[in-house]
Amino acid sequence: MMRAMQIRTLAPALVAGLFVAGCTLMRAPAFPPQTPAAPPPAGSTAPAASTAAAGAAQATPSPVPEPSAPPPRQFHLSAASTSLVNQAHAQAASGDYAQAAATLERALRIEPDNPLLWIELGRVRLAEPNPAQADAMGHKALALATGDAAAQASAWRLIADSLRARGRNGEAAEADQRAQAASR
Repeated sequence: MMRAMQIRTLAPALVAGLFVAGCTLMRAPAFPPQTPAAPPPAGSTAPAASTAAAGAAQATPSPVPEPSAPPPRQFHLSAASTSLVNQAHAQAASGDYAQAAATLERALRIEPDNPLLWIELGRVRLAEPNPAQADAMGHKALALATGDAAAQASAWRLIADSLRARGRNGEAAEADQRAQAASR
């Protein structure tokens, strides 16, 4: 009984002591360790002072160049996605929009970040007719099409067509203007 009581009394102090000891051992040094300078090459006649100055000059970081604008980007479909898009076109041409949408959704599982597939799916949704979903697909494509003016213009045309289908002709005209601006 007495031994159990001693263990219960000493256990918290022991745990706290181990914690403090562990923290002390794991503390990082106040300064990073110095790496020794490389010795001068054999046969070198350079004085030690100039070698130290050269080492200091090398340690000075060079100025970072300002980032330039990224090059224009152009999205393409993979071979598998191209095959599925062609299949979806045939299905849509025969009036089977539900199957065409399902086929394009399969392509989107392959390339979910490709705005061209979102535009294709939006065109099918517009033909169903489901202009609200077509508008959402156009905005998704627009968000993904950064850097690709042609994809951005196609997304804006899809958005304009979906707005026009809902009778929002003023907004559709604005989207058409954005499509023209993007394609320049």
